[in-house]
Amino acid sequence: MDGVTRIFDLLQIIGQHHPAGEPVLFGKRNGELFTVDSLAYHRNSHILAHALLESGIKQGDRVATIISNRPEWNYFDMAISLIGAVQVPVYSTVSEAQISYIFTDAAVSGIIVNDETVWARIRPVVTGLASVKTIISIDPADGITHLDELLGKFQAHYPNEKVLESAHSIHPEDLCSIIYTSGTTGRPKGVMLSHKNLVSNFLALSEILKHQPARKAVSVLPLCHIYERILNYTYQNSGTAIWYLDGFDKLREGLAEAKPEIFCAVPRVMEKLFDAILSKGRNLKGFKKLIFYKALAIGQRYEPERKFSPWYNLQLKIAQKLVFRKWHEALGGNLVSIVSGGASLNPKIARTLWAAGFKIMEGYGLTETSPVVAVSNFQEGGVRIGTVGPVLPGVEIKFASDGEILVRGPNVMLGYYNRPDRTAEVIDSEGWFHTGDIGHLIDNKFLQITDRKKEIFKTSGGKYIAPQVLENRFKESTFIEQILVIGENRKHPSAIIVPAFEYLKEWCRVKEIPYYSEEEIISHSRVIHRIEEEIYEINQHFGHHEQIKKWEIISDKWTVDSGELSPTLKLRRKFLINKYTRLIEDMYEKP
Repeated sequence: MDGVTRIFDLLQIIGQHHPAGEPVLFGKRNGELFTVDSLAYHRNSHILAHALLESGIKQGDRVATIISNRPEWNYFDMAISLIGAVQVPVYSTVSEAQISYIFTDAAVSGIIVNDETVWARIRPVVTGLASVKTIISIDPADGITHLDELLGKFQAHYPNEKVLESAHSIHPEDLCSIIYTSGTTGRPKGVMLSHKNLVSNFLALSEILKHQPARKAVSVLPLCHIYERILNYTYQNSGTAIWYLDGFDKLREGLAEAKPEIFCAVPRVMEKLFDAILSKGRNLKGFKKLIFYKALAIGQRYEPERKFSPWYNLQLKIAQKLVFRKWHEALGGNLVSIVSGGASLNPKIARTLWAAGFKIMEGYGLTETSPVVAVSNFQEGGVRIGTVGPVLPGVEIKFASDGEILVRGPNVMLGYYNRPDRTAEVIDSEGWFHTGDIGHLIDNKFLQITDRKKEIFKTSGGKYIAPQVLENRFKESTFIEQILVIGENRKHPSAIIVPAFEYLKEWCRVKEIPYYSEEEIISHSRVIHRIEEEIYEINQHFGHHEQIKKWEIISDKWTVDSGELSPTLKLRRKFLINKYTRLIEDMYEKP
C-alpha cells in the first residue's frame, strides 16, 4: 500500500521527516525532560505490538487505554493498531460505573494504565472480567507488568515477523478505535472509527498545515479525546515534533519552555490564558496601564485580511511593539497558530489575539466525524471570526429544515458499537450523519454554529431559547467565570452564575472591599450590585423573552474532577441541573 492508509503507516512517515537522533516526542518523567527519536518510536511501538501478540491479544480484540498526555501514549496507540486490535481510550476522570460499563460492553481483552494511581482505582472494576488477557502499566504499578519490562524482554526480537505479517493484513476500512462518548444523556455510546475515517481527516488537516508549517507543537488536551488525537496524527504526518503537557495548569509554563509554533485548545483554556494576560495588565501603573488598555481596544477592532486605514495600521504597529510583543515572549517567542475547537470562542478574544500576531484557527467537529467537519485555514479568505471556517475538503454538509447540520464523507463513523438502533437514528439511508447541531453558512462558505439542537428549550410561553448563545455572551464579562442558563417549560430563563473569583479578588482590592473567602464575598452588597449591573447590561443584547430574569450567584468551583465539566471543559448540563435542583426550584418559587 502506498502512502498513509492506516494509522501505523505514520511510523514510516515520521522516519522520513526526522533522521535518527532528532527528537520527535518530548515529555517529562519525574520532572525531568526526556525525548524520543523516530527510531526509538518505531522500535518501541513494534516491540509492544509483539508483546501484545504474545499475551494473546489478536486482531479485533479491544484494548482499553487509560493514559495521560505523554509520549508513551503513542507507543501503545501504534502497537494496538499494528496488530489489528481496537483501541478503547478512557478518561481517568470518568466514574467507576462508567469504566465498568465500557470494559464490559467492549469486552476488553487488554488494559493499559498510566500508573499505580489509575491501577488502584480500576482494580475493583477489573476483578471478575473474564475477557482480560493482559494488564500493563507505563509506570511501575503493584502486581502488573510495566512498560520497561516489556521493552527489555522483547527487544531482542525486533523487528518481529508476526508483527509485520499482522500489519500487512490490515485494511483501511478495518475498525481502529472505539471511543465512548461521555454518556451525559444516558449510557455511553461507543463510536466506531476505522483507519480510513481517521486517516482521511488528518491527511486533509495536513494539507492545511502545509501553508503554515510548524517545527514543534505543544499537546495539552487529553489524547483520549478525538480532537487532540487527530491533531497528534496531523503533527506526525506533517513533520512537527510534539511536546506533551499533562494538564491545563502547566500550559503557560509549558509554552514558555517548549517554544512551539502551534498548539490546540478549547475556548475555556483560551479564556483562562487571556485572563492571565489581562491580570498582568491590570497590575500595571500609570502610562504603562494606559498603553496596555489602548492596545486591547485596538485589538478588539481587528479583522483578519481586512484593509485598515494607515492611522489604524500605525496604532497597531505601536501596540504590537509595546504590548503584544511581550505576550509572544511570555508564550515562548515562537507561537504563531492556536487551534480552537469544542465550543464557540469569544470573538473579542479571537480578534485581540489575531491583532497580537497569533493566528486563531477555529474548527468544528464531533467524535462521530473523526472529528473535523470545518476549520479555518491559512490561505487567503480562509478565516472569518465568529465562524468555524470552511468545510474540510472531502467532507459534505447540508442542512435539515430546522437548521440541523448533516455531514457525509469518509470521516463519518462506522456506527455505534453494539447499538445498531442508535446508529440508525443518526445515519440515514443516504449516509448523512445528523449532528444535532444547528448552524448555517455565511457567504455560502463559512460555517457558523448557533446551538445544540437538544439544548435549545422552550419556555412555558412557547418561546425558544438557545442557552449556549446566552452563556457565551455572558462569559464575555470579566466578572463571570461560568454560567448555566435554564428555563425549560418555565415562564422565563434564569441562571446559576459562578463569578471569576481571581478577577473579583483584584476588583475588591482596588475598591477596598474586604475579601475573606469566596463564600462571604458573594454575599457582599457591592459585589452583588456590580454583577447585577453586568447582567442588566448584557441582557440588553437579547430580546425580552431571552433575557435572564432571575439568577443565583454561587461560590462552587465547577471542575472536571467534581463532574460539572466534561474533560474538554464543556458544561455537563444534566449533571448541573440535577445537582442544583433545589436551588433552581427556589429561584422560580421566589416572587
